[in-house]
Amino acid sequence: MKIKLTSFNLKLKHTFTISRESYDEQKNLIVQLNDGEFIGLGEATSNPYYGISIEKMIEDISSVIKIIENTRNITPEDFWKQMYPYLQNNMFALCALDTAYTDLYSKKKGLKLYEYWNFSTENNPISNYTIGIDSIEKMVNKLIEKPWPIYKIKLGTSDDIKIITELRKHTDSTFRIDANCAWGVDETIKNSIQLKKLGVEFIEQPLKADNWDGHREVFLNSKLPVIADESCQTEPDVLKCFNHFHGINVKLVKCGGLTSAKRMLLKAKELKMQTMVGCMTESSVGISAIAHLLPLLNYVDMDGALLLKQDIAKGVTIDNGIISYRNINGIGVTLI
Repeated sequence: MKIKLTSFNLKLKHTFTISRESYDEQKNLIVQLNDGEFIGLGEATSNPYYGISIEKMIEDISSVIKIIENTRNITPEDFWKQMYPYLQNNMFALCALDTAYTDLYSKKKGLKLYEYWNFSTENNPISNYTIGIDSIEKMVNKLIEKPWPIYKIKLGTSDDIKIITELRKHTDSTFRIDANCAWGVDETIKNSIQLKKLGVEFIEQPLKADNWDGHREVFLNSKLPVIADESCQTEPDVLKCFNHFHGINVKLVKCGGLTSAKRMLLKAKELKMQTMVGCMTESSVGISAIAHLLPLLNYVDMDGALLLKQDIAKGVTIDNGIISYRNINGIGVTLI
């Protein structure tokens, strides 16, 4: 099996701002695994918050190339276990490899990935569309520019309630709020009262990731469900989030790919927690991978490719929130 690593700078349609950073482009790494007959594709984003660069991913993957090239016909679960000891300190790199191998393996089986997993896609949730932090006028314009049934609104400003109040004047669509660790305990509880009246469905990660006493207090007193993101990165975090959050938002790059994401979601469902998968401004490679986890989800945020000026791949499509699979095997994606 041969491996090819390619980096891309994906330019965004609009400057994307959350509570801690702004950016106009996203640097991503595409992994291709070729067994001579099929090619598997995987993707991971760089991310300064988690200390992950393209260079670091390439360096870490390059250190295990011989192991990868000598891999023969093991399951994706066994491939993940094989790679984890070498890449446990770079889950983003592991994600790109795991996704590429899972894509390749299900193609070799002649199945779409959700078919390989024996999942039914009849009751898939629809994806939200994200509105990043900006002036209220520009946030309203972004909402009007993209009519959508569910919006995820990034907050973490001094005008958060004012923003939602104004946005609500322009649509009856469902709102989801993501504060990206910017709020305090009392602020979150107080905001939950007002946001519930404004048609908000849930609040995502209002407090700093490690504020577990605060998470518990918010869990017990918020008028809206609270979903963990930064507090739920890898598999052990699911149990930590139990009785501190109402649900978890799993990111493939943070947990090490599809294999571990599926385990996390199944554990959360076992604990009667709400389940969600989010994206990190991936191209259609990463977004198409997420689509095969939809049968396990209550909510999904997979609009990353929609935020790009130009995609680098053709994969699943999203029309008014509804996700459609391509009629090709694996994760259903090809590079353009």
